[in-house]
Amino acid sequence: MLYWLMKYIILGPLLRLIFRPQVEGLENVPDTGPVILASNHLSFSDSIFVPLIVKRKVTFIAKAEYFTGRGIKGWLTKAFFVGSGTIPVDRSGGQAARAALDTQLRVLRAGGIAGIYPEGTRSPDGRLYRGKTGVARLALESGALVVPTAMLNSDEIQPTGQIVPNLGRVRIRFGRPLDFSRYAGLAGDRFVERAVTDEIMYELMELSGREYVDMYAQKVKNQPPTVPAEPVPV
Repeated sequence: MLYWLMKYIILGPLLRLIFRPQVEGLENVPDTGPVILASNHLSFSDSIFVPLIVKRKVTFIAKAEYFTGRGIKGWLTKAFFVGSGTIPVDRSGGQAARAALDTQLRVLRAGGIAGIYPEGTRSPDGRLYRGKTGVARLALESGALVVPTAMLNSDEIQPTGQIVPNLGRVRIRFGRPLDFSRYAGLAGDRFVERAVTDEIMYELMELSGREYVDMYAQKVKNQPPTVPAEPVPV
C-alpha cells in the first residue's frame, strides 16, 4: 500500500512535475507476466525514476547499507526503500547475495517485475562495466523476458555523493524485450550465463551510448588512486 501511495500521491506527482521524465520505448515493458528490467546504474536516483515511470510495481534490490544508516538521513533513506519494496542485499557475495536473488525469483514466479543492475554497483565514471551473471541466472530460472533499461542522464541529475538533485529533465530508454527461452534448463551453466549477460550488456551499451569497459565496476572502485609522478630534476 505504501508503494502506491508514494508513487501516485505522496512523492510521484511532485517528482514528475520537477524532473519531467522523457521516456522512450515504454511500450516494450509488457503489461503482464514476469519481467526483468536490467538497467545501467549511474545514480542513487535510478531506483526512484524507473519505478516512477513503469505502471506496474518494480521490485529492486539495493545494498544493505541503505537500510542501516543513522540519524534523520538514515531513517528517511530506510523508510523510502522499505516503502518502495526494495530488497536489501549483502554485497559481500556468496549465500547472502543469493538470498536476495532468490527473493527476486519469487517476485518473478508470481508474475511481477524485478529491477536489477547487472553491473552490481554504480558506475564510478559514467561508463558501462561488465555485468555480473546474477541477471542471467534470474532470467533462466524464471523464464522472464529481460527489458534492457538505459538511464541516459541520471548522473547529471544526481551525481554520486550529491544529496540534493540538480534540476533537469531525466531521460530513460527501454529496449526491446530479450527472450532467452532457447537456453531453458541451462541455469547454472557458467558459459551460458556469461553469454546471456553479455548479450544484455551489449543491448545496454547500444541503448545508452555509453562506452563499455570489460571489467567489473567494483574492481575499478577498489583500485588505489593514481599518485602523480614526481617531476624529475633537470
